[in-house]
Amino acid sequence: MRRAWMSRLNWIAAGLALSLLGAWFIAQRGLEAQRAAFETDARIVHRLLSQQVVQHDAVLATLALLEPERAEALPRLSAIYPRLLSVIARAPDEAWRQPALARAEAASRTGGRGAMADGDLGTGRYTLVLGAAGGGAYALVIALDGLVPEADWPMDRARSPVRVALRWNGQAHTLQAGLPLTQGWRFDFDKVVAAESQPFHAVATRWVGWGELPWLGMGAWALTVLAGLAALAHALRLREARQRAEALLRLGQLGRLNAMGEFAAGLAHELNQPLTAVLASTQAAQRLLADEPPALDTAREAMGRAGAQARRAAEVLARLRRGLQPPAGAAEQRALDLGACVREALHLLQPEIDRRGVAVRWLASDPAVVRADPIAIDQIVHNLIANALQAMDRQAEGPRELRLAVRREGGQAVLDVADTGPGLPPEVLPRLFEPFFSTREGGLGLGLTLSESLAQAQGGRLGAGAAPGGGALFSLHLPLDTETPP
Repeated sequence: MRRAWMSRLNWIAAGLALSLLGAWFIAQRGLEAQRAAFETDARIVHRLLSQQVVQHDAVLATLALLEPERAEALPRLSAIYPRLLSVIARAPDEAWRQPALARAEAASRTGGRGAMADGDLGTGRYTLVLGAAGGGAYALVIALDGLVPEADWPMDRARSPVRVALRWNGQAHTLQAGLPLTQGWRFDFDKVVAAESQPFHAVATRWVGWGELPWLGMGAWALTVLAGLAALAHALRLREARQRAEALLRLGQLGRLNAMGEFAAGLAHELNQPLTAVLASTQAAQRLLADEPPALDTAREAMGRAGAQARRAAEVLARLRRGLQPPAGAAEQRALDLGACVREALHLLQPEIDRRGVAVRWLASDPAVVRADPIAIDQIVHNLIANALQAMDRQAEGPRELRLAVRREGGQAVLDVADTGPGLPPEVLPRLFEPFFSTREGGLGLGLTLSESLAQAQGGRLGAGAAPGGGALFSLHLPLDTETPP
């Protein structure tokens, strides 16, 4: 039973491990897909912002070429580019009213391109200044929220989980709020727009929460794994049951053949004595009839024929007994681990043990190697354990426990098989190994006889007695193998 529970726990552990491994792989694939979508949207936003800020440089360059005589065209730029809140022109003989614009113009003339004036991005606008060749200068006041037209924006600003912002000089302006998550998996994108005059960092952030994982695929994988393992476990159980049934069938066939041998041997033994008595009687009658008148020669001849038939019957039975006994040395003996033989028998009888609710308890498991016929040892161990299980069927109440021990005792290996059944009455012990004697209703009475004969054929013996605490105890003694090092 413990072995069955361990097997179930192993299958459950394997199912959980495969389910978690597959779920992790599916989650990683889902996260990679979301990362790829995030980076695609972020690159599109960066490209659109770069295109727009480059246009600002182009507008300023055009104004610097037009010079002040076309100043009347300045208000029209706001109609063409709605993000341009205002266009400011400074004549060569004028000065900027704001020091920040003057500093930006100085930086523009030094760098040969437009320059951003000091400002606060939190107000949603910034100023770009470019000095003209004739001594004048132009400034554009640009709205940050209108940099990219709404129709070109790649995401839904209201529902997209991606947060997009522009950063410059320690300041930031949010273009898209995204979801306010602070835990889960975070994706980041940070790249400077393609305009040296407006070195904004386009920054995108995406948080993936637990609820966005591909739970449907992960659940489908877990169900598939569980179904597959259940089918595999069922197939393995069927295979194990089939192998166990085949092994039990082979043992049963061997047991029936050996039982037939024991039966024939017992029958020959039982008939040999009366046949011998018949032979002796007929011989005596023949001698007595020999003293009668010669008229009784016919009777003497008949009795002679009776004696001849009796001898023939005895000879036939003796030949039958000799034919059924295995020839000496026919069985192949080899080194056997006695404990392994017991565990194999328990494996074969596990369904019977579980069905009866019997607990198996090992009292000792010493290493013990014997040299014997493996088929004979399997049959002896199988018979002893099967008899113990059947004995406990007659125990209506109380615990059902099969106690096993493999130990070394001098130069012998000893297998103890004890049960918690009704035990063996003292008057039964002297006849326990007699042929055709059984304490079980319907029993043939050859199992223990056969086991004793097989044990003796291996150079061992089989004993029986009362188990400590009640029940029966059978002990199989076999000589240790001297050829195998301990």
